[in-house]
Amino acid sequence: MARHNREGTGTDQRGYRYAISYQPDWLRLVKVTRKLASGRQSSMTLFKNPAGGRHADPGEKVRTRITSVEQSLDVEIAVTDRKAAVRRVKVAYFVPRPSGRGEEIVFTLENALPPAKSGR
Repeated sequence: MARHNREGTGTDQRGYRYAISYQPDWLRLVKVTRKLASGRQSSMTLFKNPAGGRHADPGEKVRTRITSVEQSLDVEIAVTDRKAAVRRVKVAYFVPRPSGRGEEIVFTLENALPPAKSGR
């Protein structure tokens, strides 16, 4: 049986703080990618699941919510994965700025936790 979501936090390249609500037996990590002032792209791990592996099989529908109060960012991704075959989901999120210009942030959610061990 799937377990309830857990809460985690992370900080990105620019120091913005995030809260992550995640399904503990599906999500391995969240990466954040954004463009730097130089025009180059920067990716970093925003959050890594502290569990070394699954404690149970994930449900067929998993939800991940990412929020950042500082950026007025709030997105929830729900994935129906009946065959446990989804390995990666990318979400591009546009954050508006008071100046009228905004920026696109890409979140990559990865699944790849080792399966539940029998006898647990």
